[in-house]
Amino acid sequence: MNKCKYLIMLLFGIVCSTHGQQKQEWEHRIPKEAFPPTALELLKPYLKNAKRIRFYQEKDGQKVSFESKFKLKRIFYSVEFDQKGVLEDVEFIIAPYDMTNETWETISNYLETNYDRYRIKKIQQQYILNGTAETTLKQAFQNLILDTNNFEIIIAYRTPKGFKEMELLFNASGKLLSKRASEPQKYDYVRY
Repeated sequence: MNKCKYLIMLLFGIVCSTHGQQKQEWEHRIPKEAFPPTALELLKPYLKNAKRIRFYQEKDGQKVSFESKFKLKRIFYSVEFDQKGVLEDVEFIIAPYDMTNETWETISNYLETNYDRYRIKKIQQQYILNGTAETTLKQAFQNLILDTNNFEIIIAYRTPKGFKEMELLFNASGKLLSKRASEPQKYDYVRY
């Protein structure tokens, strides 16, 4: 009986520890009216000339946030806010050549060393809240290269049991900040 209890506790611990490292996020589209008003006010000057404007509510475990996605001057932006409308980050899709050579070389070396037969699915440059929301938005929409920028990279890589996805976050110098397994999803929302 005691062995059974210990086995159940061990399995529960393993499941809980792997669950925390896995990306369990989902988004659903919402009307503009359901988006936090303070966030809309911050975005107003940038949405004026934007196209393909969409609003989403995102859930990642216990965290709920709001995201606006749009295209402005041929760049696909994603601006995320918390439930109160406080800016969290601004992201946009980039290519490897948009990074400095040193940063891309460091990231490439990490990927080559740690993943067998990987394919990059998406790279996003990320501006986290740095100072005021207005300053962070201005820096992001000017595409400034800053020491506080991060790069979020989603890869598909080969394992003995098939292909898996991983979301990796690197800082401006190419140092790995975090990683988590990502489940491929059926997307009913815009992926940028």
